[in-house]
Amino acid sequence: MSEHVLVKHVTKFVDQPVTLKGWVYNIRKSGKIWFLILRDGTQFIQCVVLNTEVSEAVFEMKNTLTQESSIIVKGVVQAAPRQELGYELLAKDIEIIQIAEPYPISLKDHGVEFLLDNRHLWLRSRKPFAVLKIRSEIEKACRDFFEERDFTLVDSPMFTPNAAEGTTTLFETDYFGRKAYLTQSGQLYSEAAIMAFNRTYCFGPVFRAEKSKTRRHLTEFWMIEPEMAFFDIYDNMKLAEEFVTYLVKRALKKCRAELAILERDISKLEKVEAPFPRITYDEAAEILKKKGVEFTWGDDFGAPQETAVSEDFDKPVMIWRWPAETKAFYMKRDPEDDRYVLGVDVIAPEGHGEIIGGSQREDNLELLLQRIKHENLPENVFQWFLDIRRYGSVPHSGFGLGLERTVGWICGTHHVRETIPWPRTMVRLEP
Repeated sequence: MSEHVLVKHVTKFVDQPVTLKGWVYNIRKSGKIWFLILRDGTQFIQCVVLNTEVSEAVFEMKNTLTQESSIIVKGVVQAAPRQELGYELLAKDIEIIQIAEPYPISLKDHGVEFLLDNRHLWLRSRKPFAVLKIRSEIEKACRDFFEERDFTLVDSPMFTPNAAEGTTTLFETDYFGRKAYLTQSGQLYSEAAIMAFNRTYCFGPVFRAEKSKTRRHLTEFWMIEPEMAFFDIYDNMKLAEEFVTYLVKRALKKCRAELAILERDISKLEKVEAPFPRITYDEAAEILKKKGVEFTWGDDFGAPQETAVSEDFDKPVMIWRWPAETKAFYMKRDPEDDRYVLGVDVIAPEGHGEIIGGSQREDNLELLLQRIKHENLPENVFQWFLDIRRYGSVPHSGFGLGLERTVGWICGTHHVRETIPWPRTMVRLEP
């Protein structure tokens, strides 16, 4: 009896009989032979159906099978250098599980809104399949990176009583008669956790009620946020560039087939090596001035500014020493000039924007309290956060990496919504 294997493993069974279970992706007919592209969720493979190798009933299935029909195919794996996998299956028998109804997504082009309305089906297509396979590998790589460096995973809550990144982008909800908010970041909780575990990270969805329709924004996205006790801004930047380099190398090593499906120019990814170029906010402002990009000193950078700066580099660029009024209350002021904070953004090349935001955190109780009052934040809900500075405060730093933008850059996608299974935007809550 032939062994049931996943398509991704057929290379281990050359010239051996196997059983594949999956769905019809495409059929091409040619007289006494027809070709079936089968997908099983791990890869795609061509099955060759010859009238001399199968029964008449099986051969006539070429007129019965529809796109996305579920089937079981038995056959022999054989080398096929011109095929995507380098192998194909010579079919011996096909069993039909279910004949699919006419499938709404054909292999021709469709409009983006139509595809997003049918995202539950679009996931089966080759490009979404490839992107989400890469996303899965990047998520695993994130965990591996931190586990290899003695970090402890400490999950943060989704409901919070306070803001982490400013009050204008909060999703408010009723929490049994109290106001609560969907989390913008797990950072504040991670700052508490490092005092117990030294190095921690949290990894999960975060929510920003930003009224933005750019190709870089989602209202729900995933962030991985490491936090480190006894790290200054320089330690922080070094870890950030090591982390990004690690993720790119993992994709190049494990996801070559998926990157090929996406027709990604991997030569650009191969240039990603630490250290990354580091420029100050003021140096970035000079680049914008020389290029004639509209910009007011002291403002945060938007997409046009980030893109203009990144064009001068062939790998991610780190922009640090930001004006204090531009960044969050918890960032430590530069001891050499308190107009600036010891914050850093990592900007990906090719117009993909900021993928990391981080800083050294303010570890002085009185200074942090001043910042909270200056921002008119409710002091009472931050008492637990202030406790971190009351009991054994130490210098510490951290950053957050946006998973979707990072995956989008590695994959070379146009819009960040392509990098998450079920995108949520200002105008989309379904499916």
